[in-house]
Amino acid sequence: MSALAQITFDYIKRTLNFKFDAGTSRGVLKTKEVYWIKAFFKGKAQQVGWGEAAPLVKLSLDDREDFGQVLHDTLQELSQVKWEIDQEGVLVQLSKLIPFGLPSLRFALETAVLDLLNGGEKKIFEGDFAAGNKAIPINGLIWMGKKDFMMAQIEEKLEEGFDCLKMKIGAIDFRQELGLLEYIRTRFSKDEIVLRVDANGAFAVEEATAKLDQLAKYDLHSIEQPIRAGNRDAMKELCATTPLPIALDEELIGVEDKVGLLDAIQPQHIILKPTLLGGILETQEWIALAEERGIGWWLTSALESNIGLNAISQFADYLGAGIPQGLGTGKLYSNNLESPLEITQGHIRYNPALVWEEPS
Repeated sequence: MSALAQITFDYIKRTLNFKFDAGTSRGVLKTKEVYWIKAFFKGKAQQVGWGEAAPLVKLSLDDREDFGQVLHDTLQELSQVKWEIDQEGVLVQLSKLIPFGLPSLRFALETAVLDLLNGGEKKIFEGDFAAGNKAIPINGLIWMGKKDFMMAQIEEKLEEGFDCLKMKIGAIDFRQELGLLEYIRTRFSKDEIVLRVDANGAFAVEEATAKLDQLAKYDLHSIEQPIRAGNRDAMKELCATTPLPIALDEELIGVEDKVGLLDAIQPQHIILKPTLLGGILETQEWIALAEERGIGWWLTSALESNIGLNAISQFADYLGAGIPQGLGTGKLYSNNLESPLEITQGHIRYNPALVWEEPS
């Protein structure tokens, strides 16, 4: 397999500002730090591939104080490497070069190099989505907050044409959260509006079954991570007896023995965030194992900017994703990069008529 000339790497750090206080059961988010990685052939700096490393605070394996230094040193080392010229070769190469403990960095480098190989036009995977010929269904995300704030988000998403809503729960009074779900269900059946909820591990083990019973009354598609990750026996029991499908999310982070986890817990679904799981090859392995076991899956962004969101959207298209994906985070920030990504009628689209803002 022939090797490319050397690729030079550099990065830009950006602090993204949320348009509102983004509430989860783990706390409120106001800003998000991301690192935009650029890759270009030595002596050809005009053609650039971009990727995004965006560790999530208190969640990513690579959420560490020295991440900036590790990133700097790694990019210097990689600038001395000879690179394979094909997609599979690059992905295998990076799986060996970047340790499992740096998942967001590995994903950023995968997408930056693939973008470069495809001409440096923010095209990570060739496909109908990147060509502007396909829209991907997504869920409308309802963030936690006071009841009025959550109600306003619900109305906004319904007016925007979403037919799949995902509501974060576990931070306000549970009865109020049930009231919001009841409000939606009194207006729309499960065939009209798909409802998902995400507890982010907020339920105590001893109360989880009772809460799942109450939630099941509202014909929910699924609940993400009802109890805190790491309670494998308790999660297995919940998945075996639950009245509504359970999707594992945080439970997958940092897990190298994928077979062991899936066979032990036997969930109904898994949520795949490439930034947290270690990128393209790791995500594809989770999918293959899930499909062998009849486990559903979908992709979700992890609060990346439009650079990362674009990569994950193209990846979803490449994988043939059909059900609504979690790719509606592009409008969260006041200082996101302008991009060809558009969200209309509950779908994300790539509009080739629009241009990318230059990262700076």
